[in-house]
Amino acid sequence: MTEHQLEVLRDAGAAAMRGAELVAETATQAIAARGSFALAASGGTDPWEMYRQLAEFEIEWEWVEVFQVDERVVPDGDPDRNLTHLLESLPEAARDRVRAMPVTDDDLEAAAARYAQQLPDSLDLVHLGLGPDGHTASLVPGDPVLEIDDRRVAITDPYQGHRRMTITYPELERARRIFWLVTGESKREALGWLLARDGTIPAGRVQAHESIVIADEAAASKP
Repeated sequence: MTEHQLEVLRDAGAAAMRGAELVAETATQAIAARGSFALAASGGTDPWEMYRQLAEFEIEWEWVEVFQVDERVVPDGDPDRNLTHLLESLPEAARDRVRAMPVTDDDLEAAAARYAQQLPDSLDLVHLGLGPDGHTASLVPGDPVLEIDDRRVAITDPYQGHRRMTITYPELERARRIFWLVTGESKREALGWLLARDGTIPAGRVQAHESIVIADEAAASKP
């Protein structure tokens, strides 16, 4: 059973800065140990400020690959694309290190399999968000993808109007470290479920070698 290390910061801005610091620290350690750093970045609005804050740190981006945790099946440049906001938020030096999920391909299942082949044996750091309904990545309540145990990347059923490409539980289990960025009062109940390791929500089923939860006071406070 995964144990979560909880860090509570004053507000969303402080949580974003701590998340950026953790990315930079892990990058330095991975590059020193293995000569490269593989980061998987989630979508949603919460991490945008964290990605911007990465510009404040010395990261050897030439040794970094940034993969996507999940992506909506929408056209290039669409405002619903996680990639659009990821590229806008990352430091300029990091943008050509992003390995975009191929969600515009006609054969999405083949595209997911191809993306899985690009992934390293183990991602060094996976950033995850947390939805009010307990979803994480695009692992959402009731989706058949939750039961996949033989693929690293898969295609979901429609959720909030779009199908998605997402990494799966087996891929998360291979990661060296996972960290969650959880901010805002709307996430309070879901964060309680996560910390209680509630297996009835998708996030509660994530198994990790190391799991760090970075939250702001609004999300971490009790009702």
